[in-house]
Amino acid sequence: MATPTLNTRPPIPTWRSSIVLKSVMAVSGLILVGFLIAHAYGNFKVFSGQEAFDAYSAYLREIGQPLLPYSGALWILRIVLLAAIGAHIYAAVTLWRRNRGATAGKGAARYVSSNARRGHQRSYASFTMRWGGVVIGLFVIYHILHLTTNHIAPGGASGSPYERTVNGFEIWWVVATYTIALIALGFHLRHGLWAAFASIGWNRSPRVRANLNFAATVVAVAMILAFLIPPFAVLFGVV
Repeated sequence: MATPTLNTRPPIPTWRSSIVLKSVMAVSGLILVGFLIAHAYGNFKVFSGQEAFDAYSAYLREIGQPLLPYSGALWILRIVLLAAIGAHIYAAVTLWRRNRGATAGKGAARYVSSNARRGHQRSYASFTMRWGGVVIGLFVIYHILHLTTNHIAPGGASGSPYERTVNGFEIWWVVATYTIALIALGFHLRHGLWAAFASIGWNRSPRVRANLNFAATVVAVAMILAFLIPPFAVLFGVV
């Protein structure tokens, strides 16, 4: 008689369970989406001219005064965003490694449907989630060095946020790299929102699933357009 193999691995703590990690990814992702919406709104201030754009940038650093120090609220926001990004990456990497370990590096088998008779249900967005995340991460670093810290100045350094923005987006390759990063963001958002809806239990029926699918697509497309309108407006001389 064969002796059963005992699992000697210690149990995974509850806080590191796959369900909790997926919930962490969903919540942190929604926090980041909220930031993106606010950021896109701020970008449209460029159409109001230099004075309005620079005043808005200064206001962000004055929020909460005198209760908070100068830029205090902005640093609180940055810490929250960094925590959300860190939690998002940690959960994503942990789930990916767990999936690779459980399937010997081959990935999980997918169910068969009329659209995927070989059992592969992966959309292009889901297939590129990890690499899309890498592209977005690299772009965020470049974006901060360009428009926040003024360390990279393809159109010329300036103390004015408006001038840094306009000077940069007057260059075609700056807008091109911005567009590539936003397309990656769109795919990431599209699949990420869908996965977040499913993780928090909203994916209850085919009808609800179809509605959530549509909503995720609309939000992703709207975000791409919202971020692309200002740089292309600058590139083509509207601003």
